[in-house]
Amino acid sequence: MSVSDQIAIQLPYLRRYARALTGSQHSGDAYVRATLEAALADRSLREAIARSRAALYGAFTRIWATGHVEEASAPSTGGHEQAAQERLATIAPTHRQALLLTTVEEFSREETAQILGYTVEEVDGLVAQAIAEIEGESATQVLIIEDEPLISMQLEGLVSDLGHTVVGTAATHAQALDIFEKNPAGLVLADIQLADGSSGIDAVEDLQKFGSVPVIFITAYPERLLTGERPEPTYLVTKPFQEATVRAAISQALFFNSSKPLG
Repeated sequence: MSVSDQIAIQLPYLRRYARALTGSQHSGDAYVRATLEAALADRSLREAIARSRAALYGAFTRIWATGHVEEASAPSTGGHEQAAQERLATIAPTHRQALLLTTVEEFSREETAQILGYTVEEVDGLVAQAIAEIEGESATQVLIIEDEPLISMQLEGLVSDLGHTVVGTAATHAQALDIFEKNPAGLVLADIQLADGSSGIDAVEDLQKFGSVPVIFITAYPERLLTGERPEPTYLVTKPFQEATVRAAISQALFFNSSKPLG
């Protein structure tokens, strides 16, 4: 596979990873852009990327580790992205990288070790630290927007096991708004395609009118959100999902300290 084909396939997912790591579409895209520029300037890197998805993420990791990416001015942001940048300024992200790579991006332990430049044993330790961080997060209230009953029940059990409170489960746009108005949540887990043909995307946009709240989209249709044509979600989990993947996404959302109940 040529390097252009390899990058074209992996770019949406690298951008997803970068957004989850930085807490910002603008910042994440800046690091991805720098990674692509490095590949253009280095033939051996291009050849490595053509052979291996892990090589692309490894190149990104090296760029990320330098922390010297020039970002074009972005519109002033508050709420979630501002909190993200404040947290990132004080906390090393290596353990979160390990968790994201092994869950959301579904790399093996060996591939993750290659990407991060650690041993497999060290990767295991980093993932364990991340899991401990999940369990140590402050509890919050969660709204689940999902029209498949079994998945809704699975998510409700997972959220409860993490120590959070589910304020309600909604199968339609209207139900989501009704629940949120009565019980403002600090975190939303949302599907895209809902029971009555309504859109989880539209529901989330309406919820955000009440105030900034982090959202994790859990969907079988990630391509509808990974277009690069509109603001994209920081947290996106693809169905069918592993529970560890959802835990990782919840950890990221709560890590950025913007999941306190509104109102």
